[in-house]
Amino acid sequence: MGQDLRNWNVEDESYWASTGKAIATRNLWISIPSLLCGFAVWLYWGIITVQMINLGFAFEKSQLFTLGAIAGLTGATLRIPSTFFIRIAGGRNTIVFTTALLMIPAIGAGMALSNPDTPLWQFQVLAFLSGIGGGNFSSSMSNISFFYPKKMQGYALGMNAGLGNFGVTTMQIVIPLVMTFGLFGGNSRTLLTTSGTIFKRIPEGSETYIQNAGFVWLIALVPLAIIGWIGMNNIRDEHVSPDIPNPAGAFTSIIGMLLVGFVTAAFGLWLMLPSTAGGLPVSGLGLSKWIVLPIVIALTVLLLKMIPGAVGQNLSRQYKIFGNKHTWAMTVIYTMTFGSFIGFSAALALTIKVVFGFSHTMVDGAWTHDVVNINGPSALMFAWMGPFIGALIRPIGGMMADKMGGAKVTQIISVVMVASALGVAYFIQKAYVSASPEQYFYPFLILFLILFAATGIGNGSTFRTIATVFDKEQTGPALGWTAAVAAYGAFIIPKVFGEQLKAGTPEYALYGFAIFYAVCIAINWWFYLRPNAYVKNP
Repeated sequence: MGQDLRNWNVEDESYWASTGKAIATRNLWISIPSLLCGFAVWLYWGIITVQMINLGFAFEKSQLFTLGAIAGLTGATLRIPSTFFIRIAGGRNTIVFTTALLMIPAIGAGMALSNPDTPLWQFQVLAFLSGIGGGNFSSSMSNISFFYPKKMQGYALGMNAGLGNFGVTTMQIVIPLVMTFGLFGGNSRTLLTTSGTIFKRIPEGSETYIQNAGFVWLIALVPLAIIGWIGMNNIRDEHVSPDIPNPAGAFTSIIGMLLVGFVTAAFGLWLMLPSTAGGLPVSGLGLSKWIVLPIVIALTVLLLKMIPGAVGQNLSRQYKIFGNKHTWAMTVIYTMTFGSFIGFSAALALTIKVVFGFSHTMVDGAWTHDVVNINGPSALMFAWMGPFIGALIRPIGGMMADKMGGAKVTQIISVVMVASALGVAYFIQKAYVSASPEQYFYPFLILFLILFAATGIGNGSTFRTIATVFDKEQTGPALGWTAAVAAYGAFIIPKVFGEQLKAGTPEYALYGFAIFYAVCIAINWWFYLRPNAYVKNP
C-alpha cells in the first residue's frame, strides 16, 4: 500500500481481476470520506448562518447569504486548478494534502464562532478559505476515473461523487447535534428563537455551542490525512501522472495553483462589490455576477497556463479538452444537474428559515418580513432531506445510465426538473406573501425533494456520458473542468435567492432556473439523442 503504480492497465480484464480491482477499491473507499469532509467544510455555512440568526448575531439576513455565496465562488474557482492536480502532483499526494488543508478553515470557523463579537469580514474570510473543500471535488473525481475501466465508470464516479456528496447531508445532521453539548468545551450561548435537530425542536432559551460546527471536522480530517498517506497510490503511467515530483515538490505545485484560484476568486468578489455602501466608499466596481464569472474563469485558466516550468508545460497537454466540442456541451448539461444540487444544498436551509420562519404582512402598502412565525418549521429539521436524497440516488443514476445510456436518463430527469422548479416557484411565491406561510411548506418541500432526486440521478447519468465521449487521457480533466464550472451553482443560487428574497420575488429565481433547464434539454437532444447525433445516447 502507498507505493506508486506503473503499467496500470485496468482495461485488461485479467489484470483488473488479479490486481487492479483491489487497489482501485481501496483508493475509492479512502477517497469517499475525504471528499465527504470537503463538501461538509465547503457548505456548512448554510447551516451555521441559520443558527447565527437563532442566536441573534448582529448581521442582516442578506449579509448571511453572502457567506454561502463567497464559499461557493471560491470553491468553484478552486476546482479549475484542482482539475489538473492529478497529472502534475499524483493522486495520493493530491488527496492527502488537500484533505489536510481543510483543517485551516475548520479551526478558524470554530474560533470565530466562539466569539459573539467576531466581525462579518472575518466570517467572510473563513467562507473564502472553506472553498478549499469545494475545489477538492475536481481532483478527487479526476483521480478515481483513472483507477476504473470504462465499463465501470458510471458506478465508480457515481459512488465517489454520490457518497462524497453525503458530506452535505452529514454536515446538516452532525452540526445541529454537536451544537447541543460542549464537545470541545468553551462558552455556550443562549438561543433567542427556536432551533432544532433532525430529531426534535430545541426551544428558545436553550444553550448551544455553535463553535462545534467548525471544530468537529478535525475528528475526521486528522485520521483521514494519515490513512490516505498510507493507503492511497499515485499512478505513474504516461496517460496519468508520468512526472510526479517528490511530495514536497508536489505540495508546492498544489499550493501555487491554489493561490492562482484564490487570487482570481478575490478579484471576482472585488469586481462585484459596490462602489459605495451606506454612503461609504467600498472601491469595488459593482459589476454584474453574470459578467464577473466568465472573467474569473477565463483569468484562472490563463494564469495557470502562465506558470513557468513543468507545470505550465503539463497544462498545455491537458488544455486540449478545450478544443473538444463535447467539453462545452457537457459543461452546460452538468451545470444543470450538479450546479442545481450544490446550489440548492447551500441555499435551502436559509431559504426555509427566511420564507417560512417569519410571518409576511402588508404594512402601509409594503410587505414586511420581520415577525417571527411561531408555527414555522425548523430549517435544521428539514434541510438535510434534499441533499440526502440527491446524494443517495446519485449512484443509482450512474447504474441506470450504464444500462439505458447517459443522455436518455439525463433527458428524462431534465423534464422533471423543469416541472418541479415551476411547482416550487408557485408555492414559494404564495408563502412569501402570507401571514401564515407554513400552510404552503409541505407542498414546497415535496417538490423540492423531487427536484433534488432529479439532480442526483442526472449527476450520475452525466458522468456516464463524459466517461464515454472522451478518451482515457481527457476523461479526468474533462470531469474536473465540468465539475468546476458546475460548482458555480453554489455561488449563483444562494446569491440569486438572496437577491430575489430581498426584492420580494423569490419565484423569479425558480423561473430562471426552469428556463435554463429547458435550454439544457435542447443541448442534450442535439448532441446525443437526435438522429445523426455526434454520439448516440452515450
